[in-house]
Amino acid sequence: MQFSPILMNNFPTIPPTLPITDLDWQKLMPLISRANAALGRYDGLLRSLPNPAVLLSPITTNEAVLSSRIEGTQATLEEVIQKDAGIETPANRFEDLEEVINYRDALYIAEKSLEDRPLSLSIIKEIHQRLLQGVRGANKAPGQFRVDQNWIGRPGCTIENARFVPPDPFQLPQALEAWERYFSDTEEDPVLQVAVVHAQFEILHPFKDGNGRIGRMLIPLLLFQRGLLSRPMFYLSEYLEEHRETYYDQLLAITQSGNWQGWVEFFTQAVITQADTNLDKAQEILALYNDLKPKFIDATHSQFAVPALDTFFRKPFVNSTDFATRSGIENRVTANSMLKKLVEKELIQVFRVGSGPNPNIYMLSQLLNIAEGRQVF
Repeated sequence: MQFSPILMNNFPTIPPTLPITDLDWQKLMPLISRANAALGRYDGLLRSLPNPAVLLSPITTNEAVLSSRIEGTQATLEEVIQKDAGIETPANRFEDLEEVINYRDALYIAEKSLEDRPLSLSIIKEIHQRLLQGVRGANKAPGQFRVDQNWIGRPGCTIENARFVPPDPFQLPQALEAWERYFSDTEEDPVLQVAVVHAQFEILHPFKDGNGRIGRMLIPLLLFQRGLLSRPMFYLSEYLEEHRETYYDQLLAITQSGNWQGWVEFFTQAVITQADTNLDKAQEILALYNDLKPKFIDATHSQFAVPALDTFFRKPFVNSTDFATRSGIENRVTANSMLKKLVEKELIQVFRVGSGPNPNIYMLSQLLNIAEGRQVF
């Protein structure tokens, strides 16, 4: 994490005590009410989706891209989806793409874990282990809380000129236990609780690497655990990436001057804005799915028409071999015939013509454009 250049001392931060008691509720309550309402509207649509994991798959991938970008990666959504389809990764993007894919896998692991047990320090360590598996940071104790002092600043800086020094490792176990007790409490307002949980995690900085990404993963997980979401599929990194400097400044202001009020106001506004953005994207995706479903059926006259459509929503770039497998079509001739008909009807596009052992690559460009929020193809 690269914080904006605010002068900090070089002593380890003393972890704030939870819960927070000195907030101006008169100013916060209208914001928190709006945030709860915005989340309710978004979850209403989420509950109506026939298969959220399929339809919102590109949004999940985009969250992995944007959260990783905040930490300095340069990979784009289309590059990640192309890699999923087997397209060769540019050498200068390989590590970035692996980090994004790890992030996405860690999100899925977290969602699966919460089906059986509540969020805990143990689950968070499992997620962290997957996040750093085989990428930069793999040598920084994946899945283990730190036992030495870390600090944040420009690359190569020493602790003496660091911008932020997290708590002493000897204080960390007790602080993490207090933090776990706090996020397990169901009496706090959920939006306020998530705001505090995320900030406190970034202040504790309990891992040697990957803290920012894990902290942002916690947001949908806790909203799901508290019942504001029916699925942990609410992603905030788009807003945080767009307001990166303010994001860091507000976090730093907590430890500099105890300004929790500014942080909670910023975070709550982020939830309001992003909930509306996510709702718009989800509505566009659902409308596209409903529009394409009868067209896929009419174009192919096949029992595999809907599985084929689902395949493209799960993987907007897909090669012909993978398409057959994912759509449940055992006969490759039948699969290739379906793809040809879908291209002829301009429902999908050929991204790359295959040669030799390399199969054709197909794409659903409309879905990519919605997920990116701009005209990519």
